[in-house]
Amino acid sequence: MAILITGANRGLGYEIARQYAEAEKSVIGTTRGEIPDTFADMVAWHQLDVRAPETIAQLSQDLDGCELDLLICNAGIYPDKQEQLDGGFPPEMWAEVFAVNVTGAFLTIQALLPNLRAARKARIAVIASLMGSSACAAGGSYIYRASKAAVINLTRNLARDLAPEGISVGAYHPGWVSTDMGGATAPIAPKDAAAGLIRRFAALTPDNTGCFESFDGTTLPF
Repeated sequence: MAILITGANRGLGYEIARQYAEAEKSVIGTTRGEIPDTFADMVAWHQLDVRAPETIAQLSQDLDGCELDLLICNAGIYPDKQEQLDGGFPPEMWAEVFAVNVTGAFLTIQALLPNLRAARKARIAVIASLMGSSACAAGGSYIYRASKAAVINLTRNLARDLAPEGISVGAYHPGWVSTDMGGATAPIAPKDAAAGLIRRFAALTPDNTGCFESFDGTTLPF
């Protein structure tokens, strides 16, 4: 059985893939760009742009018959950091962010359900954010926050629908991580966030399906 990570070519996804590969797990990584040189031979790489349904369909076709123990929906974007309420947040930005962060995650899960069903007690981990919690609304970043709120809701509903099949689904906050997305001043190193998330993924079972947790194991408000 295998672990599939979307957006595994850089940032947090890269670090998660690296740690799994070094633990000698069977890792499938997706990228919409170049394949990293550093551990290219330790990961089975596939091209995937979650905004393009045809590439999702191709991935499903390429993985026909492959049992997936864990699907990690990591691919995401955050382009509205500097947008201002007066005059900012253009509609095309809303469309792009939701296409990647929400629709792309859903369509990927949908396309790979046969692979997950082929494995016993498969798991789906969706990288969300505390910024999507309605209980932690600090203002700003409206598009990113709304997309992550939608992802948390998506996770909860998928958990309900897939529970009878033994597939567990969780949403996870990686913390503020020093990647291109998080910025150089972020306090959490990618290796620490990835290690914590991997522990959380391992703890995902039918007993806690539908959870929303931080990388450090803290239960978060929806």
